[in-house]
Amino acid sequence: MTSSYISNPLIFLIDTLIYLYMVVVALRLIMQWAHWEYHNPMVQFIIKLTQVPVKFLRRFIPAAGRWDTATLVLLIVVALIKIIAVGMLAGVLPKGLFWLTILFAELFQLFINIFTVSIIIEVILSWVTPAGSYNPVAPLVGKMNAPLLRPVRRTIPPVAGVDLSPLFVLLGLQVLSMLVMPLLAGRYI
Repeated sequence: MTSSYISNPLIFLIDTLIYLYMVVVALRLIMQWAHWEYHNPMVQFIIKLTQVPVKFLRRFIPAAGRWDTATLVLLIVVALIKIIAVGMLAGVLPKGLFWLTILFAELFQLFINIFTVSIIIEVILSWVTPAGSYNPVAPLVGKMNAPLLRPVRRTIPPVAGVDLSPLFVLLGLQVLSMLVMPLLAGRYI
C-alpha cells in the first residue's frame, strides 16, 4: 500500500468538511445581503454553527457599515485553513502570491457553487411544494436568488408559462466561472 491509500481519503474528508463549513459561513454573509428572516429555522441553524467564532472575531474586527466584517474574516480564515490542510496532506503548498490567487479562486468558486445550488433548489421546490404549504428554505432561496433572476425575468418572459430565467442564470454562472477561474488559477490563454 502506498501513502496515498490513506492520504487520499483523508484529503477528501478534510476538504469536504471544511468546505461545508465554508458554505455555512458564506450563507451567513449572504443572509445579511438577502435580508433573510431571523426567526427562520435555517437561519437559526446557520447562526448557531457560526456564532462562537464570529462573536470572538467581533471583539477585534468592527462592522463596516451594515456588513459583518468578522464573518468575512472568518470565511477567509477557514478558506486559508482548508488550503493549508489540504496542501500539507498533498505535499504541495503554494508559494509567494499564489496563496492569494488560490484564496480568491476558492472563494469565487464557493459563491458560484452556492448560487448554482440555490437556484436548482428553488426550481425543484417550485415543482414539488404544494400551494399553501410552508417550506423554511423556499423564502430564503427566493430572496437570495431574486437579484440574479429578476433582471433576466424582465428580459426573457415566460414561454408557455415556463420561467426560463433560472436556466439562463445557471448558464451565465457557469460561463462566468469558466472565464474567471482560469485567470485566478493562472491558466489563462
